[in-house]
Amino acid sequence: MMSIRNPLSEQQLAILERQVESEKPEPSVQSQFNYAWGLLKSDDEDDNKQGINILTDIFKNIPARRRECLYYLTIGCFKIGEYEDAKRYVEALLIHEPDNHQAIQLKMAIENKISKDGLIGVAIVSGFIAAGAAALGIFLKQQQKKH
Repeated sequence: MMSIRNPLSEQQLAILERQVESEKPEPSVQSQFNYAWGLLKSDDEDDNKQGINILTDIFKNIPARRRECLYYLTIGCFKIGEYEDAKRYVEALLIHEPDNHQAIQLKMAIENKISKDGLIGVAIVSGFIAAGAAALGIFLKQQQKKH
């Protein structure tokens, strides 16, 4: 995940975008991939989603680039909080490359995040249940006092 952390400057990202634009109507796969990579590095979620969309198209249409796409789709989905999609992508990558240490580490990070979010969700629900039970108890005590 190291190659995704530091966002490109606006100028650097604009260079990648201009490269794709200059090659229209059929930009090269490499130019599209580079632009998608730059978008994933961005701190802007809309940029990240655009990068994911470009990579998804490359994945579907260019079988030779699927491994790279799976890895970066995993990272992109993880970055925007789409953990189930990220897990699905990394598991697909690991089917073909079971010894890929980056993918193994990425899968562990995703599973840790899913577990952590699940525990937070359970704690929130438990808190609501406890608050509801306390409110019900107070209500019932007040009803008993009235009778």
